[in-house]
Parts: sequence; C-alpha cells; structure tokens
Amino acid sequence: MKEVYSFLKKCETYYLATIDGDQARVRPFGTIHIFENKLYFQTGKSKRVSKEIHAYPKVELCAFDGETWLRVAAKAVEDPRIEAQQSMLDAYPELAEMYKAGDGNTEVFFLRDAVARFCSFTLPEKEVRF
Repeated sequence: MKEVYSFLKKCETYYLATIDGDQARVRPFGTIHIFENKLYFQTGKSKRVSKEIHAYPKVELCAFDGETWLRVAAKAVEDPRIEAQQSMLDAYPELAEMYKAGDGNTEVFFLRDAVARFCSFTLPEKEVRF
C-alpha cells in the first residue's frame, strides 16, 4: 500500500473512475493519504462523484509518471469519523478554505480489497493487494 501511496504522491494528479448509472465518469484527483494503515482520498458530499460512489462504490484510480502507469481497482468505503477527515485536511492544508472536518460536506473514503497494478512497456507487470 505504501508503494501505491508513494507513486500517487509523486504523480500529484491521478484519475478516479466511477459509475453513473450506465455511464463511466473519470475525474482528476489529488488527495491521497494514509490514515490508520488505510489509503484514503477526499471529496465533498455535494459533488456528483460522491453520489456516484455511494450508489456504486467500486472505483478505479489511474496515474502515470511518464514511464509507469498504475491502476488500482477497489471498493471505496466512507469513513464518517471527524478524526479521519481532520487527518486528511491536515495533510492538505490548501483545502482549508473549502472544507472543514465535520462540516457536513467533507467526506473521506478508504480503499478496501484493492488490487493495484504497476505497468510499463519495458518491465513485467507488478501486482499489489491491500
């Protein structure tokens, strides 16, 4: 999991895919954080992405560092605890103007049953599960 975290932090932006009814949706994301040995991302409950994840929690993340790409398939599980929200916001202080822990909009999810695949054109695929 820490290898996946480090790769996503290095890339800075990754893409999160969700399902909206019968349509796939992909968005750029930048928050990734380890809290209590789980990998988390953050969004706002008012956003469509939140509604899509609650309706169908299977997600996929994808990132590319110029040589290697990473795909992570997992179930996104909401963690409603203030402590989890605050830990994320402490890691991303630039979000303080838009989000506050316990504000009714800040939302954090952790990845469960994750299967991560590191791929490139020159190296064999590497799989990590967490």
